[in-house]
Amino acid sequence: RLFHLRKMTEIAAKRLTLIWRYGIIKLTEIKCDILKLLHIQFRILERKDMIFQMAIFKLEPAFKDYIWGGTRLRDEYGKKCDYDKVAESWELSCHKDGASTVADGEDKGLTLEQYIEKHGKKVLGSDCEKFENFPILIKLIDAKDNLSVQVHPDNEYAMRVEGEYGKTEMWYVVDADPGATLLYGFKHEISKDEFAKRIADNTLLEVTNAVPVKKGDVFFIQAGTLHAIGKGILIAEIQQNSNTTYRIYDYGRVGKDGKPRELHVEKAKDVTKLAPAQQYPDTPVEKFEGYTGKLLASCDYFTTYALDINGSAKLNADEKSFNSILVLEGECTVGGVKAAKGDSVFVSAGTGEYAVEGCCKAVLTKV
Repeated sequence: RLFHLRKMTEIAAKRLTLIWRYGIIKLTEIKCDILKLLHIQFRILERKDMIFQMAIFKLEPAFKDYIWGGTRLRDEYGKKCDYDKVAESWELSCHKDGASTVADGEDKGLTLEQYIEKHGKKVLGSDCEKFENFPILIKLIDAKDNLSVQVHPDNEYAMRVEGEYGKTEMWYVVDADPGATLLYGFKHEISKDEFAKRIADNTLLEVTNAVPVKKGDVFFIQAGTLHAIGKGILIAEIQQNSNTTYRIYDYGRVGKDGKPRELHVEKAKDVTKLAPAQQYPDTPVEKFEGYTGKLLASCDYFTTYALDINGSAKLNADEKSFNSILVLEGECTVGGVKAAKGDSVFVSAGTGEYAVEGCCKAVLTKV
């Protein structure tokens, strides 16, 4: 497809904006007496009938006030929420149970899903086309108390039984109290009969794998893996776009209604892998000009990196996938958009090269 800009005359000290390489290049302060004739031709390659428009904006999260939550997301990460407990902030979400919204720009106030509907799925990138729905959900989780011992189903079971995706997820430990632990799979393989018996007689914790954690630890949790975040841990969670959780054990707690919280034991028996968890292999830290990066996990649904930026990081949101930047420490600008600790920034697919400038630690996720 060819685009022609012709017969542009008498332009001096004005801004000329050209669509170029799937994005926008702004040429400012064009100082000349007269541009008598401008004839520019270029083609959009790779995909016909698609023009990518650059969009970089912050998102406002949805919040959850689960009984195990604390107040750190409000007190330390600047989250504006009136809940007594802010257990989770859903930083990148199109889920019906809590959608994030556009925080600035001409689309301010739209949910992320509404933004995608308005501008088309091209803003997500070609690698998202294989998914019927938005593929991922990113959260910050503040566990002041232990979460329930739980499991998530895989896609086949979840779609058949719950009508939504299953959940494979990844935890990046943002902070942890001294001595904090979490549950991650089993110490050794057990039988279905033993699993059922231990659930019934409340001895399940005797065979679960309790792991001490510290800031910077990473846990890859495939669907079917028994797990539980322990108290005193703050986590960035990158997961499939799902809210299906089967509680197995909940320490005898009651909900806000004064009744024991619902367990999902039979469904958990169907989907739990009764063996030690399979961890994602550790990867080295790579050095680049102005920053370091480390691959945290990569699977069919997401690829996530930890970035430590001191200066400027040149990143790229190509036509294959949008980028999500979640700032965990410090301050920066993302393609000119100011972002501080706790902020979530969406970079549309096709933006091309952009810079994250400042001193910060962040998580970069793409599909």
